[in-house]
Amino acid sequence: MANVTSTAAEPERLQLLRVLGPAHIWALGVGIVLVGEYMGWNFSVGKGGMIAGLVACWVAGLLYTCVAMIDSEVTSTVAAAGGQYAQAKHIVGPLMAFNVGLFLVMAYTMLEAANAITVGFLLDTVAGMQGHSGLNQQPFIILAIMFLAWLNYRGVLATLTFNLVITAIAFLAIITLFISVQFGASNVPLDFSAVTTDPLPYGWVGIVAALHFGLWYYLGIEGTCQAAEEVRSPARSLPYGTMAGIMTLLIAATMTWYVCSGLVPWEYLGQAGTPLFDAARVTGSTGLMILLFVGTTFATLASANGCINDASRAWFSMGRDRYLPSWFGAVHPVYRTPYRAIVFLVPIALIFALGAPLDQVVTFSILSGLLGYTFMTFNMVMFRNKWPLDTIKRGYVHPFHPLPTIVLLILCSTAYFAVFLGYGTQLSAMMCFYIVASLWFHFRRYQFVRRGDQFTMPWPKPVGY
Repeated sequence: MANVTSTAAEPERLQLLRVLGPAHIWALGVGIVLVGEYMGWNFSVGKGGMIAGLVACWVAGLLYTCVAMIDSEVTSTVAAAGGQYAQAKHIVGPLMAFNVGLFLVMAYTMLEAANAITVGFLLDTVAGMQGHSGLNQQPFIILAIMFLAWLNYRGVLATLTFNLVITAIAFLAIITLFISVQFGASNVPLDFSAVTTDPLPYGWVGIVAALHFGLWYYLGIEGTCQAAEEVRSPARSLPYGTMAGIMTLLIAATMTWYVCSGLVPWEYLGQAGTPLFDAARVTGSTGLMILLFVGTTFATLASANGCINDASRAWFSMGRDRYLPSWFGAVHPVYRTPYRAIVFLVPIALIFALGAPLDQVVTFSILSGLLGYTFMTFNMVMFRNKWPLDTIKRGYVHPFHPLPTIVLLILCSTAYFAVFLGYGTQLSAMMCFYIVASLWFHFRRYQFVRRGDQFTMPWPKPVGY
């Protein structure tokens, strides 16, 4: 009689496909963030004037350069879906991992909602220019989110290839506007008289307050590491794509401030919904207006597209590790995407896109991102202490450690104060939200986490253990 095994073989767990290269990582990072050049950053000018807006641009650029350097080292070593969540799981512990995962999901979902709001606002503006004022923005907001969720549902390669194309077009639109204005294509000359006549209308405190929205230039560049499990060569692609992305954004941010501050009065610029498009309108060039309309549309779509990709990977990873119900940890049998996580987050994005003002949604995203960056400082120190450079192989080693970590912590603390100056109530409410979520995880969800399955990297024991 043949031997019969009493236990059935466990089914093979479906994995995400490794199909991405450095260009896709660049497109994911820049695609999420480039919309910050097309909207949102200009609120920093309203907080402190033109000079404050420029200082906020560069200080925030320094903050995100530190983020990119730290993230590139850790992620090239912890190449797993979920990015900073996976890092926290391996380096710190479950409670920190749960919070970091939640920070990521909320930051990207709120950014997605802000992008959808901007799409509706832009179409309403253009319709008003054509004599059709009062356009209902809600159908376009819903359509944008639903279409991009469907695209993410169908596969990551098509999603990020789409992002690569439209992000490149949006970036070229900024460069074209900059060059055209420099060579006299504008009917209105660049005017920086406000820099000398009224450089700091609200004093030095305006510079601190401006940092709040200066972060919007670069918010989301850390999202490159969310696709670590779908990259062909994480040790090579993630550092190259991330560092190329932050350099691209620094150039785009400076050109954006220069063109918009020279063409648009700072009093209007500080509350404009689509500053680059408005700058193109001031030039009087129909070609530039069309180009920047396309650029703004593509930038918002690329950002929302990348946000859906990143938020769903973080949510999926938490479900797979039982930090959330394991139902969310499923991979589509055909498209090999985290389809349940993608579908679940769509209503949340729609609720905020349809029911909250833009500045509140932007602030929610910024605060969630700041909490994640603060975690990076402690995470980096623990990573280097537990696994020194000669103990495990790293795809990238960031220079001058611990200087970037110290600078990042100081700038994050300053940014919290900047947010408190204008949105203290929302800051307090968000902290309460995350505290309640942490208590829920500790008392209700932690019992389902399999501690033995958390550490998946082939590393030696940490130093001192």
